[in-house]
Amino acid sequence: MSELRSVDVCSGAGGLALGLEQAGFEPLLLLDKKAVACDTLRRNRPAWQVLETDLLDFTPSRHQEIYDVDLLSAGLPRVKSSATVARTETGAELRLLEATVYLAHAVQPRALVIENVPGLVGAPEFEPVRDLIRKELDHLGYRFRWFLLNAADFGVPQDRKQGLLVALRKQYFDAFRPPEPTVREHLSVGQALRSSMAMGGWRDADRWAAQAIGVAPTLVGGSDSRGGADLGPTGTKKAWARMGVDGGTVADNVPSPDFAWAPETGRQGMVRITTDQAALLQGFPSDWGFSGKKTARYRQIGHASPPPVARALGLAIRSALATPATSVAGYTSTP
Repeated sequence: MSELRSVDVCSGAGGLALGLEQAGFEPLLLLDKKAVACDTLRRNRPAWQVLETDLLDFTPSRHQEIYDVDLLSAGLPRVKSSATVARTETGAELRLLEATVYLAHAVQPRALVIENVPGLVGAPEFEPVRDLIRKELDHLGYRFRWFLLNAADFGVPQDRKQGLLVALRKQYFDAFRPPEPTVREHLSVGQALRSSMAMGGWRDADRWAAQAIGVAPTLVGGSDSRGGADLGPTGTKKAWARMGVDGGTVADNVPSPDFAWAPETGRQGMVRITTDQAALLQGFPSDWGFSGKKTARYRQIGHASPPPVARALGLAIRSALATPATSVAGYTSTP
């Protein structure tokens, strides 16, 4: 598979970039403002050019190699879907969203992909944001579409809905189709984690896995201003409890041989998942490492884009870029 060139911003732990790499996109530059995330990227891909900087401070003219790339990708911090536009317009998350679109103006990629919360796709409170994006992309000569994907449909053992914007230059747009699910049956938490739960000799691993038959609720990375790592808000913790998992914390190690699993007794009788297991639930390969202490590792994982979804998305974009358009709004294709 011949490689296409990409630029990835707000890269985090690299889930989006990894999946796109698997689809044949070679990143010329990745940037993130967090040192620990940049360390994770360099740890796993020493050859990648990683820049530790805030997208809002990034000056593209200093990086000539990024101009005229095939794809600009962004797994941006989640805008607050429950907030009003009046409150979010001043937020850093929306400024990053706008900065990504403005970066497309400078970079002029053949394709653009932005991943964020489902509400951004159609919620009324985000209509002004979508209108701003529409006007800018129309001005730049792109056509685009908003759509939703669920990571569970791509072999990720997690109910994780993602809002996506894909824009392409007009001569490629008609060939683009959002990726179809790659699995017929969702992978359960028990199936995904049984082997790792048994690694320490825990005798109840099979019994636990047999009842953990659903996909995981959405992993939530949380805010840097909060305390330690946990698996999410109250509703999420309740969903984990129904699978016999304590969602109020993240474990340092898998269960020991003598751990007595008795979820009916409360949190002390529930099993806990580790950061490595959280990464499996996010669709990362087992050899992808994460830098930092436990809470920093978990937050990187919880904020990441699942690589299998990114791979499917990348393949769909790649197919569109490779398909000649015979006549699209007056454009003729080039092989």
